[in-house]
Amino acid sequence: MTKPKVYVIGVGMTKFVKPGLVAWDYPDMIKESVTEALNDCGLKYADIQQATVSYLFGGTCCGQRDRTPNNDKHVQVIKDTYGLIDAPLTCQMFGNAGREHMAKYGTKREHFAKIAYKNHLHSVNNPKSQFQKEYSLDQVLNARKIYDFVGLLECSPTSDGSAAVVLCSERYLQQNPRLRAQAVEIVGMELGTDEPSVFAEKSNIKMVGFDCIKRISERLYKNTGLTPNDVQAIELHDCFAPNELITYEAIGLCPIGKAGELVDRNDNTYGGKWVINPSGGLISKGHPIGATGVAQVVELSNQLRGRCGKRQVPNCKVGMQHNIGIGGAGVVALYRMADSTNMKSKM
Repeated sequence: MTKPKVYVIGVGMTKFVKPGLVAWDYPDMIKESVTEALNDCGLKYADIQQATVSYLFGGTCCGQRDRTPNNDKHVQVIKDTYGLIDAPLTCQMFGNAGREHMAKYGTKREHFAKIAYKNHLHSVNNPKSQFQKEYSLDQVLNARKIYDFVGLLECSPTSDGSAAVVLCSERYLQQNPRLRAQAVEIVGMELGTDEPSVFAEKSNIKMVGFDCIKRISERLYKNTGLTPNDVQAIELHDCFAPNELITYEAIGLCPIGKAGELVDRNDNTYGGKWVINPSGGLISKGHPIGATGVAQVVELSNQLRGRCGKRQVPNCKVGMQHNIGIGGAGVVALYRMADSTNMKSKM
C-alpha cells in the first residue's frame, strides 16, 4: 500500500536570542513564527485544521504523581565510567562520549573544535541565528572550559525563540496547485528510542543514543531508497561539538571511528561532500529546546527552495534532519522538493 505523502508548504521562525534580551513571552514568539509560516503559503489561521505545539518544562501528566527522573540510569553510566563531577550534566554526557571516542579511535581534541569553528562560521550569514560572530580555531580551543576539554564555544547556548511549519496532504496540494512550486516533500521520517545498549555496555557513546540513531538511519535509507550520497545539506543536533562528530558515524556518513578524517577533509562544509548545519546549528544558531527540531525543518526547506542567500548550499536537492533527546528519543528525516524543476538557487 502506498503511503500518503505529506508536504511542508510554509515555514517561519523568530530570531533566536538570549533569554531576557527581547521583551516577549511565549505567545509573542509563537505569533511571530506562525504568522510568517502562514504568510509564506498565503493561508490564514482559519485554514488550519489541526495544530501541534512542542514545549519544554511542562512534563506530560506531571501533576499525577512524583516521577523517577528519566535520566537516572544515564547518570549512572557517567558515574561508572568517568565519574560525576560538579559540572553541567549534559556537557558531561556528551563530553565523555567525546573522550571515549578519542580513546577508542584516536580522534583529536582539535576535531571537535573544528566542528564548532565551522558552525559559528556558517551562522555569520544567518540573520536569525543567536550568534553571528566568526571565531578563529584558536579562540574555540582556548575558550573557557565547561567540562574537561569542552569549551564554551563548543556548547549550545540557552535560547528563546519559536519556529513553525505548515503541513499539507497530497490531496490538498492537488487542490491548491499554486503551492506546488514551494512544497517540500517529507520523503521519509523514522522515530526511535533507547536501545538496551544505552545502559548495558557502560559506554558514553552508546548512552547518548548512538545505536538508536544508527538503527533508525539505516531504516530511513532502506524505506526511502536514498543514501547519504544523495544528500547535500544536513541539519543535525549539535548540542555539543562531540555529538556532531559522533552523529556523522551514526547516520552513516563515514565508518565508525572515521569521523575525524571526515572533519579533516572538510566534508562537512561548503566545498565538501555535505554542508552540515548551514544554519549554524544548535551551537551558534541557538537551542530553544522546544523549537529546535522545527527550526531544522525551516532551514532545510529554505535550502531546498533556494532562499538562503550567502549560506545557500549549492545544488541542494535532498536535505537530512537529525534530532535527539536524552532519555531517550531520536528522529531522522529526508526532504526534497515536490517539484524538482523548481529547485533553482536564489542567491
